[in-house]
Amino acid sequence: MPKPDPALLLPASYPFTYRIEPRFSDLDFNMHINNVSMANLFEEARARFHRAAGYRHAAAGLSPMVASVGIEYLGEGAYPEPVDLHVGVEGIGRTSHRLVKLATQGGRALAFARTVMVTVGPEGPTPVPREVYAVFEPWTIRS
Repeated sequence: MPKPDPALLLPASYPFTYRIEPRFSDLDFNMHINNVSMANLFEEARARFHRAAGYRHAAAGLSPMVASVGIEYLGEGAYPEPVDLHVGVEGIGRTSHRLVKLATQGGRALAFARTVMVTVGPEGPTPVPREVYAVFEPWTIRS
């Protein structure tokens, strides 16, 4: 994944922020937040974002399934300072939506992630309901 657009490294570009404190078990040998733990922090932020945005209600009977995740590690995170996870909708396709996420700590960028989520029904991938477009509109990335 290429380095993200500089605008995507600005917390003000994101409509949703979730703060979490890293656990001691999130650290690697060098006492930094390890890459697997960073992926877990992004996953938690994604779940919190979908809940705050009302995705489940708008896509009743359907589920979001991760199709791809790309993470760019930009800096080192430390324990126990909280990590701010910023999330926004980058785009909506026919059967999927793209989220971008930024992890910061003390104002420093730690990591950037882009996730493609496919809308899945009982028969597999299904078109994104119109209600989801409306629900996600205020949660789009600000340029």
